[in-house]
Amino acid sequence: MSKLFAFSGSDDFCPGGSIYPNRKESSLFFYPNQDVYFPPCKRCRVSSPFVFAGGKFEQKKPSIEILPDECLFEIFRRLPGGQERSTCACVSKRWLTLVSNIRRDEINDNKTTQASDLEYESTDKKGGVSSEDVDSDVEGDGYLSRSLDGKKATDVRLASIAVGTASRGGLGKLFIRGSKSRYGVTTVGLRAISRGCPSLRVLSLWNLSSVGDEGLCEIANGCHQLEKLDLCHCPSITDKSLLAVAKGCTNLTDLTIEGCANIGNEGLQAIARSCPNLKYVSIKDCPLVGDQGVASLLSSASYSLTKVKLQALSITDVSLAIIGHYGKAVTDLSLTSLPNVSEKGFWVMGNGHGLQKLKSFTVTSCRGATDLGLEAVGKSCPNLKQLCLSKCPFLSDKGLSSLAKAASSLECLQLEECHRITQFGFFCSLINCGAKLKVISFANCLGIKDLNSGLPPLSPCESLRSLSIHNCPGFGDASLFALGKLCPHLQHVELCGLHGITDAGVLPLLESCEAGLLKVNLSGCVNLSDKVVQTISNLHGWTLELLNLNGCKISDASLVAIGENCQLLTDLDISKCTITDSGIAALAHFNPINLQILSVSGCSMVSDKSLPSLGKLGETLLGLNLQQCKAISSRAVELLTEQLWRSSGMICYYFLSLKMGVGFFMAEFP
Repeated sequence: MSKLFAFSGSDDFCPGGSIYPNRKESSLFFYPNQDVYFPPCKRCRVSSPFVFAGGKFEQKKPSIEILPDECLFEIFRRLPGGQERSTCACVSKRWLTLVSNIRRDEINDNKTTQASDLEYESTDKKGGVSSEDVDSDVEGDGYLSRSLDGKKATDVRLASIAVGTASRGGLGKLFIRGSKSRYGVTTVGLRAISRGCPSLRVLSLWNLSSVGDEGLCEIANGCHQLEKLDLCHCPSITDKSLLAVAKGCTNLTDLTIEGCANIGNEGLQAIARSCPNLKYVSIKDCPLVGDQGVASLLSSASYSLTKVKLQALSITDVSLAIIGHYGKAVTDLSLTSLPNVSEKGFWVMGNGHGLQKLKSFTVTSCRGATDLGLEAVGKSCPNLKQLCLSKCPFLSDKGLSSLAKAASSLECLQLEECHRITQFGFFCSLINCGAKLKVISFANCLGIKDLNSGLPPLSPCESLRSLSIHNCPGFGDASLFALGKLCPHLQHVELCGLHGITDAGVLPLLESCEAGLLKVNLSGCVNLSDKVVQTISNLHGWTLELLNLNGCKISDASLVAIGENCQLLTDLDISKCTITDSGIAALAHFNPINLQILSVSGCSMVSDKSLPSLGKLGETLLGLNLQQCKAISSRAVELLTEQLWRSSGMICYYFLSLKMGVGFFMAEFP
């Protein structure tokens, strides 16, 4: 060391000042974090590996960390294979950031790299590499799928995904649901995805307030194969992002925009001009979107756009007129909460004669959905098969009957909260729908009342297979008696929350079903008794698969009938019924029964004595609900859990609550 510099003085270290004539030279030997430090006049790119410790100079082993980012970047992009780059990315966040910013076209491609990659793939096929990311998805480019939710949605994890999937088949689908965490996804994370995952085809961004135009522009510039884009509640994204997507992702087929207050007509017009293969569009709660944006999408993709969903927008009758004229390929159309659309809009849409291929039509909370407008739509859509009308206050019996008669191909009719519809409209629609109607469903229609007179002449509806009536308080025994004569081939029957029906009305309906019922749901029908269950078991036990008796007045006798006759039953709900331990024992006594789901919630008379019977039923059960069975102790649940685990190899989950009682759920062991 004495040869490196001249030193004169006492044994104390530098008592008279610096040991260097030139202060710049000292920066070559000391790190900034040492006790003795003289700041250089000019920053040096490389520090000397000498430190002062223990009264003398020691040579420190050189570290690669002293290299600037530019040098490390050049090293990483020259590594022979993706596995090596992934390994380097695990060293530190700095290295991860550098590796994730390497574009695929920046990787040094040579014969050595190709040979190494081939060797790695060969080793992988032989089982030499073990990783949860390496699976059957590696067969092609862009077959991997990743999802980040809540606090896991960070830039660091996105960078890891970008690096990790690059050599394992490529990332094809990415779903990000953000949170309010300050470490959420930003432009940095999306930039890593855009550079490392050019094979990305599906991108979904939810609740990402920290992601703006810059991040999505990075995706548009790097992921040119993008086909599906989902933007929900991203307030910082504007039309600028859609302009970039339109320019860089011309293969876009699916576009969903929800709750993006800064996206308007300009962005949609750009998508319409540049994305000719658009097939699916869903726009919800975007106040800046108007007729111009919707009209551009429909007119530009007239022969490719098949599914359109518009909800909570400020569009007017003009948009519906455009849909009716240019929607030549539209098969599914959903209109929800459009306050500025009037009856004229629906009428013009129907008379545009462009919806010839429409198969499914859903209208919810639209004041313009009147008798005249919906009838026009029904007449102009010869292939309409499914019609769903919800919260249409101006739809009457006359309009429903005319619509059903006009839509001759209708197979499914669903009405919810249409309070002007009465019993007359219900039966007229059933009769006028033609020979193709298979499903009819009415829910929360308060205008339906049980009337014995004024009904039109009834003729059998031979095609109907499913009948569903939910929470229509006026629906009673007289209506069920008429349905029994009208629908002889029912297979699915749901009568839920109908307090006005009794055994006298349900029995004729059950007896008229000739084909054999598969699913019966009578939940909330508090006036039905054991007689109904015995009739179901005797007449339809040979076909019955699901039976819901939640809240019915049934006893142990019903379980005996079920056990004797319903050998194909897989799902049984007897919650809030007056059954006892004897009924559970009777059900378990019949070994041939193949029950998989059993709910006994709220049965206060079922106690610990049912433990052996439940254990026997557990040989086939996949799900068991014992909530609010207050007579069953927590100890009994623990014993039952252990028994089912040992006997059938299932995973059992149970929870205890002083207020809710005892319950547990079990799932089949994978």
